[in-house]
Amino acid sequence: MRVSTKGDYASRALLSLALSSTTEPVTILELAERTGLPQPYLAQIFLSLKGAGLVKSKRGEGGGYLLARPPEEIYLSQIVSSVDGPITAGDFSKPHTDGACDHEGQCVLLAIWGQAGGKMREFLDSFTLADLVSIAKGKSAWPKN
Repeated sequence: MRVSTKGDYASRALLSLALSSTTEPVTILELAERTGLPQPYLAQIFLSLKGAGLVKSKRGEGGGYLLARPPEEIYLSQIVSSVDGPITAGDFSKPHTDGACDHEGQCVLLAIWGQAGGKMREFLDSFTLADLVSIAKGKSAWPKN
């Protein structure tokens, strides 16, 4: 699986919100300036993040976006899947396990692709926004390759 630009930008923007640890809403313009990301694209991304319940918005003067939950409760996997869809290794059907495979070897590969997507989800589930804040501030070790 490859994390899209949208997934990367969503993760960077929410990390920026978490790093600021402010209780005041942050505008898309402010986030774009802090992260170096394009403002119009961030606006689209934040609609998806809001729909997934990861951020909340405040309208009007002094408005903007805030995290909808504490950083300890927002997982990297949730951020990526909110803008990229389900975390999978591909768009494949489930394998037949009873030997009724339609094409030679197909089911074995489908099972492997399914496991690969599961490992990716599991890895992204091991990081919360709070973990990323701690790493970014030098309080925790960087993830190992």
